[in-house]
Amino acid sequence: MKRITVYISLLSLLIVGCKKASLPTIDEILQSNPLLETVLQKYESDSLKRKAAEFLIENLPYYYSYEGESMKYYQKLYQLFGTGLYTLEEAQDSVRSLYGATALNQLTPTSDMDISPDYLIDNIEWAFRVWKEQPWGKNVSFTDFCEYILPYRIKDEPLKPWREKIYKKFNPLLDSIRGLPEATDPLFAARVLLDSVSKIPFYFSSSLGYGPHIGPDLVEWSSGNCRESADMLIYIFRAVGIPCGCDYMPLRGDANVAHFWNFMLDKYGDSYYMYKDKMPEPVRDYWGIRSKIYRQTFSLNRDMTEKIKGNIEEVYPIFRYPTFLDVTHLYSGKNARTLAIPRDKLLQDISDDEIIYLCGASQMQWTPLAYAYPTGDDIIFDDVEGMVVFQLAIYKSNELIPVSEPFEFNKDTGGIHYFHGSEEPEEVKLLNKYHQFIESFPRRMVGGTFEGSNHADFIPSDTLFIIKDYPLRLHNVIRLNHTKSYRYYRYFGPKYGYCNISEVSYYLDQQDTCKLEGRLLGTSNGKEGDAEHDYSNVHDGDPYTSFNYYLPTGGWAGLDFGKPLCVKKIIFTPRNRDNYVRKGDRYELFYSSAGKWISVGTQIAASDSLLYTVPKGALLYLKNHTRGKDERIFELRDGIQQYW
Repeated sequence: MKRITVYISLLSLLIVGCKKASLPTIDEILQSNPLLETVLQKYESDSLKRKAAEFLIENLPYYYSYEGESMKYYQKLYQLFGTGLYTLEEAQDSVRSLYGATALNQLTPTSDMDISPDYLIDNIEWAFRVWKEQPWGKNVSFTDFCEYILPYRIKDEPLKPWREKIYKKFNPLLDSIRGLPEATDPLFAARVLLDSVSKIPFYFSSSLGYGPHIGPDLVEWSSGNCRESADMLIYIFRAVGIPCGCDYMPLRGDANVAHFWNFMLDKYGDSYYMYKDKMPEPVRDYWGIRSKIYRQTFSLNRDMTEKIKGNIEEVYPIFRYPTFLDVTHLYSGKNARTLAIPRDKLLQDISDDEIIYLCGASQMQWTPLAYAYPTGDDIIFDDVEGMVVFQLAIYKSNELIPVSEPFEFNKDTGGIHYFHGSEEPEEVKLLNKYHQFIESFPRRMVGGTFEGSNHADFIPSDTLFIIKDYPLRLHNVIRLNHTKSYRYYRYFGPKYGYCNISEVSYYLDQQDTCKLEGRLLGTSNGKEGDAEHDYSNVHDGDPYTSFNYYLPTGGWAGLDFGKPLCVKKIIFTPRNRDNYVRKGDRYELFYSSAGKWISVGTQIAASDSLLYTVPKGALLYLKNHTRGKDERIFELRDGIQQYW
């Protein structure tokens, strides 16, 4: 579902002269909902709780819930999937058969301006209780308490009471440590709590998490995407008074999707990242390629909104009323650089009052990650980490308009490389449409060996070939020059490789096209592992079924030919997600020029590779019109597809 854009009526009314939005004051909010006065009156004699109440009330205009029958059906999907009894497809079919199609675009947004005063009061009381009663609470500042313990919601989930139920379930897990001196540090408490929470099964699917947030029932259902996993921990940690929230990349630096994870604060206020199944570690140790990292807050980022020139409704939606902070510098340290793009590199003239967006690639689209105004001769973006391909754009009439060529920002040198396709043509051979290395399967083959033996237990055996580099294509050919014959042949997976392989075939002659048949041999997963990914898949003739041994080391798959044979050729296929070029599929290649994607033409693949002629040095994108959705921008470097 495309995220529904919500225009809160109070904010719309306060736009002055179609220029800047005058943010509502507490008095104006109270005029809109006089019942909220009871919250402030309750805390007239408690200055700290009153400040907390004011903090929540002044940020009410920026939050809302989605309501409607489809929201209940959408939540039911998570509930069913979280039982562990159904695949995602089965859960989806069940919800569809019971309720029909889930029309999320028909949901009604309801502003938190109409929130119940009793709901706010109950939330404040519980938040203060855990802040004051827990030994680690003494090392949580009031500011951090307000942002990362006090909030009654995460984003746009349905509102319901949640603190007491979750507190009663998880607070006892910390009883044994409260008397320890280390318990004054939230980091210590977080590690103890996460040790228990990590044992709760979480049913993950990357196909979930693109509609509204699910809400506190996630703690019970324990299912979803990385976003839901992060939400689940937020409810649990905040319910017991540990400051916790969500950090995220609007777009991963090397993929087409956003990514979410948790952070928590120690007694010094320093940030640690964590996942449900990973203990807190300093954010400087965070892995992965990123461009910008943001931290969800409950409060509006007023510093950002005050810098906006002109009509706020003309700003790209996520930056109009931002409830997040830029924390890239916390993660990247010295790798976070200032990115300065000369104005003379733009494709058109831009005025000083025009917002320029720094965009990352998501398939063939570009997604804004940050914005800036022109400054003198440059457009300057602070705290950007490189090794990512960007493009600049402006936003007009609800449309992003590219104003630069794509460019790579080098994090080591700070240099900028523009992808200008030259007039010189270049013939390219394409083997896949998505970078295989992010999937890890080809990496798991490095160090794997093909062996021959005349004993069924392969003692002794001879090594015929060692895989030393990542296999790049669907069908990888090994030509052997030995003269020895063996009855038994096998592929033996490398250490920690889980013997990941999809297909192997053996031939008597290097020019032979008729593969040898034999009796299947191998290390079976049996009851311990996944029967759908057993060793028998390696010789079934299907390159899209695979072997995944249940142990990281020791797996192998082979054939008994019944008599010694001298194999001269081996063809193998790595375990894969069907992103190699597939014979019979229809492909179309594009290159970027002047901010647009230009088609080079379509082809029906005759083998596991495609040949095209493109402008040398251009940024490319290969689309499969027959199947699949994993596709990514790339360039040709020394004849090899280099994905970004």
